[in-house]
Amino acid sequence: MSSAPPRATGGRRRRVAAPPVATVTTVVALDAQRILRALARRSRYKYVTPSLHAEGEGWLVRSPNCSRNIDPAGGEIPIAWFQPQLGQAGRWRLFAHDHASRAWVLQADGLTLAQALAIVCDDSARLYWP
Repeated sequence: MSSAPPRATGGRRRRVAAPPVATVTTVVALDAQRILRALARRSRYKYVTPSLHAEGEGWLVRSPNCSRNIDPAGGEIPIAWFQPQLGQAGRWRLFAHDHASRAWVLQADGLTLAQALAIVCDDSARLYWP
């Protein structure tokens, strides 16, 4: 028995289809560690500890609301959601939570994770850290 690849008639090699390319980016623990390290270096509310939660294909950041602008009791509120972009490896969508409408609002897409983190951690407009 031969171990050579099968050949089609006429001496030509048979073409084999390439394996399908994954279209969904998998969120891994390394992304979580990058996000947590970046959040520790943020410019607003350095005295609170935000939490990170897997949310769908992405990561949800929640933080105590010490300003009490959103939650008068100072409870934990959602502030940012990092979502991998389907079909674009290494690119992310960044959402901010609109607390008045209780909805996520897309702020940017096509970002690297580092770019998305820089936006959230700087937050000069207080969009993420109200």
